[in-house]
Amino acid sequence: MAVPVARPTVVVTIDGPAGAGKSTVARRLADLLGFDYLDTGAMYRAVALIGHRDGLLHDAEALARRLESLELVISGGVVLVNGDDVTAQLRDPEVTRFSSVVAAQPSVRAFLVRAQRQAAFGRRIICEGRDQGTVVFPDALCKFFLTADPRERARRRSEDMARQGKAVPDLEALEREISERDMRDANRAESPMVAAADADHVDTTSLLLEDVLALLSGRIQKALSGGLET
Repeated sequence: MAVPVARPTVVVTIDGPAGAGKSTVARRLADLLGFDYLDTGAMYRAVALIGHRDGLLHDAEALARRLESLELVISGGVVLVNGDDVTAQLRDPEVTRFSSVVAAQPSVRAFLVRAQRQAAFGRRIICEGRDQGTVVFPDALCKFFLTADPRERARRRSEDMARQGKAVPDLEALEREISERDMRDANRAESPMVAAADADHVDTTSLLLEDVLALLSGRIQKALSGGLET
């Protein structure tokens, strides 16, 4: 009886600040190319949600112990924490804000880096976040770093919140919040948000989604045909 051969792991990383379009581009690219999609931001927000609920946000040691009993599953856009569907709660502005707090904790990052690598093993997957190409998957097939003007990112965030029926702050407040988060993410000691040295930089400020997808998919397909089976 033939023994099934595991498919090689093929990883594409998309890093960048909030509001640059990473999630939308990653999801659409995955559909376009037949890849799986890993929303690493949802993983950090799930930990932030648990940390907030249990009063552990600022107690790194206690949160690390809590993670030992945490079962985190992401499948088809649904996020389960110990069997409970928490998907709808993860886009709460408070949870998003707390995610930067937990992301700065080395124990949280170590836990989620292991989880992300395990999730990618043997799959063709597009992973988006802030340190995917620098820390989690330094040998990824393709690496992209998406950026956009802060005001444009605030506008996109505003539209997203409105679609979800949430109260929308004014653009100036959103822009300040985004800039402050950028500062925290870029200056944290553990896995700061920086572009990988070999990443392709893409400024999405004035690009249509279709243009970004065409650009990235073309580069991925070229990389695949250059040395990997399709």
